[in-house]
Amino acid sequence: MLTLNSSRTPQREALAPGTLTLADHERHARARLDANAWAYFSGGAGDEHTLHANRHAWDSIALLPRVLRPLAGGHTRCTLLGRELAHPILLAPVAYQCLAHPDGEIATAWAAAALGAGMVLSMQSSTTLEAVAAAMVGERSAGPLWLQLYLQHDRALVRELIARAEAAGCEALVLTVDAPTSGVRDRERRAGFALPPGIRAANVSAMAAPPPMRLGAGQSALFDGLLQHAPTWDDVAWLQAQTRLPVLLKGVLHPEDARLAAAQGVAGLIVSNHGGRTLDTALSTASALPRIADAVGGALPLLVDGGVRRGTDVFKALALGATAVLVGRPVVWGLAHAGAAGVAHVLRVLRDELEVAMALTGCATLGGISRAALAPAPTAAVV
Repeated sequence: MLTLNSSRTPQREALAPGTLTLADHERHARARLDANAWAYFSGGAGDEHTLHANRHAWDSIALLPRVLRPLAGGHTRCTLLGRELAHPILLAPVAYQCLAHPDGEIATAWAAAALGAGMVLSMQSSTTLEAVAAAMVGERSAGPLWLQLYLQHDRALVRELIARAEAAGCEALVLTVDAPTSGVRDRERRAGFALPPGIRAANVSAMAAPPPMRLGAGQSALFDGLLQHAPTWDDVAWLQAQTRLPVLLKGVLHPEDARLAAAQGVAGLIVSNHGGRTLDTALSTASALPRIADAVGGALPLLVDGGVRRGTDVFKALALGATAVLVGRPVVWGLAHAGAAGVAHVLRVLRDELEVAMALTGCATLGGISRAALAPAPTAAVV
């Protein structure tokens, strides 16, 4: 079995010549990943409308520059859950990163620590949370490490994971709430996706089997089977009662769900459609974000993921009400391309591009970014 630990320094690898953008990393990653891994990391649900809409939505927002503004002393620092961060770019939870590179989540954690980025570790990490924490927690420049969870029928396992996260130094739990069942992932099915030998969900191998379902004629294997254990708001309250860590919800797109979450006292929301991997034709996260921001009215921090590929996207997200953004697939592309160095370069590019966008819109700090920096949407011509 492939094993990793924090005592192993990630391989030192060089970027391919001419690597400048996140799209360059994606191209090099495509050349390195086999069809199985590429289908898993790059694919979306159904016809992948939402996958592509996430990217298109950021592109469709126009910026409205300001000139002759004071910019000396500007910076990208922000505060999130009581922590000052060097910049508002965090790493989204992505499962099975050893599919992309032998160093997997260890390399990602080293890059995050070096670039001052927070990291959300997937519950389905191919490396144990303790090994990832050892590579990141306590590093002077590192951002926070959070653990992502899916609520399982095996509550003893969930409680064990919470205790391990607290002991390892994780600073928050991120509960993914938008996937009570997997999406219809045609690209994965066509590729016959399967985990290769030696790669597994390192943190959840001991999960107890769910009780067997005895289905009669006309019953639904989904609704009367798997979804018998689908989490509800009561389960969110249960999770909050099990931990001293703040709990954020990931996967909120509806303003009413945002209001319910705020009333329940969650620590934050991540506006997400699972990277277009669950419900195809769900609205883009850039479209959902301002509605969520208006619904909660600044009552709790908002993060957003989905389609972020440029520093201008980060800027637009902050203008629409986000406190920070998460990036997922670009991290995998950097990892597959050049290991820890590739992930670090992805983060550096986004931060550098964010600073340029701030300067050219007259915003010296993140606090100066608002919807006033976005051009009004064009209206249809009257004929």
